[in-house]
Amino acid sequence: MPDSSLSHLFAQNRAWAESVTRDDPTFFTTLAALQAPRYLWIGCSDSRVPPNQLTGLRPGELFVHRNVANVVVPSDLNCLATIHFAVDVLKVEHIIVCGHYGCGGVRAALEGQRLGLVNAWIGHVEDVRDRHAAALEACATFDERMKRLCELNVIEQVLHVCRTLVVRDAWSRGQALAVHGWAYSLHDGLLRDLDVTVNAEGTADEACERARAAVLR
Repeated sequence: MPDSSLSHLFAQNRAWAESVTRDDPTFFTTLAALQAPRYLWIGCSDSRVPPNQLTGLRPGELFVHRNVANVVVPSDLNCLATIHFAVDVLKVEHIIVCGHYGCGGVRAALEGQRLGLVNAWIGHVEDVRDRHAAALEACATFDERMKRLCELNVIEQVLHVCRTLVVRDAWSRGQALAVHGWAYSLHDGLLRDLDVTVNAEGTADEACERARAAVLR
């Protein structure tokens, strides 16, 4: 028997589906027939950062991978499989790594919080923290350190995406593909381009270095 405490979710789903069908009677038929997004979004699992809503994109227009603190790890087969499917099968034109200010995972890494199993994952953000320890320590306030670490974490993950075999192979065969680093603000709902776009093999390190310098300036 369905859990009655979740019945409102089914009711809201029906209301949403009916509303969509009223506005566009062919919406679900078209959606079921084809998936052709131009974008892959790699973002944080935070429930306050819904990628389709904040970009104004409809279902079917954005392929999505999310995890705590928007981390791209070479050993994470889930993330790598998503990138592979997006690039080689869906032929997306843009990969967007998007962090957000006020991220709980970034805060945990910055403060060295002990949270249990998740610490094994947050350790990847701690690596970014340690790499830029002097610059972060020089920040006048904790909020400024948080903002900088969020941005630096995005930049490092952009570099990791660019170093995947899938992306490098796509560039080597001339496939149109760009990797971007963005940050989202919970306070005003706006996205910020961190100016770390990479669209060719061999340029990732230079682009990320320029972006790091801009963040740390």
